[in-house]
Amino acid sequence: MPRPPLDGLIDDLYYLGGASPYARLTLPPMPGALLIVNLGAPFRVRAGTDAETAEYADGCVVTTPTRAFEFGYPLRTRSVGVHCKPWGLAPFLPVPAAELCDRPVTLEQVWGRPAVAELRDRLATADGPHAMLTLLEQELMRRLGGTAGLGLVRHTSGVIAATGGSAAIGGLSAAAGVSGTHLAQRFKELVGVTPKRLARTYRFAATVLSIDPAGPIDWGALAGGAGYFDQAHFCHEFRAFTGLTPTRYLEVRRRFLREHPGHALDGWPLPAD
Repeated sequence: MPRPPLDGLIDDLYYLGGASPYARLTLPPMPGALLIVNLGAPFRVRAGTDAETAEYADGCVVTTPTRAFEFGYPLRTRSVGVHCKPWGLAPFLPVPAAELCDRPVTLEQVWGRPAVAELRDRLATADGPHAMLTLLEQELMRRLGGTAGLGLVRHTSGVIAATGGSAAIGGLSAAAGVSGTHLAQRFKELVGVTPKRLARTYRFAATVLSIDPAGPIDWGALAGGAGYFDQAHFCHEFRAFTGLTPTRYLEVRRRFLREHPGHALDGWPLPAD
C-alpha cells in the first residue's frame, strides 16, 4: 500500500518478473489507469482490435480505457508498475487524460527521455524488488503536484464505485453543486472519460469479477442482478468491453484456470494466444 498522499491516487505498486503465462494477454477495460516502467526486453501493446500494435521499450502509460488492450510479452519480462485509481495518473500527466484515452504512450513521452533513462538505471541496479518499488514510490512523490478539480472527481468517482456503477450521474452533479457539463469536463481532464462511461466500466468490472468460472453460470440472473436492462443488453456490453461473448469469455477464463491454476494474474487478464 503506498503512503499518503499517494494512497489517494494509487491502488498498489507491483514488480513483474520472469515468464508470462502466455505470450499475449488481453486486458479488458478496468476502472483504473496503469503506469509501467520496463526494465527488460520491449513489450507490445495493441489498444483494440482495430488498432496497430506498438512496441514499448522504456515503459508506457495507459489512462482509464474504454476497450480491451492486448499486451505482448517477451520470453522473459521485468518491470515495475503502478495500478492507479481512475483519476490517479492526472497529477503526473503533461496533458489532459482525455488526450490519451485508448492511446497508450511511452513513459518517455510523459516524463522525458533524460528523466526516464535515469529512473530506469536506478531501478535496474536496485537491490531487489522491494528497493525498486521504494524508488518508484519516491519518484512519484517527487513529481506529485496540485491538480485542479481532483477533489470533485475523486469524491464523485468514489460514489460511483460504491454503487457498482449504478449511481444516477445527474444526481451526482447536483449533489456536488456543479453542472453536468462541468463534471463531465473535469472527468475528461483527470480520468479521460465521462462519469457515465466510468460508471459503465465499474458496473462491467464488478459483474465480471463476480463470475465463478469453476461453476455453472445463470447469465440472465447475473445480468439482472447487475442492473442490466436484459440479457441482450448485458451481452452487448460484454462484446463492447471485451470483444468476446460471455460464453467465449468463460471458456478463456477456464482455460487459464486449467493451464495455470493459482496464478497471480488469474481473474482479469485473458489468454490471447
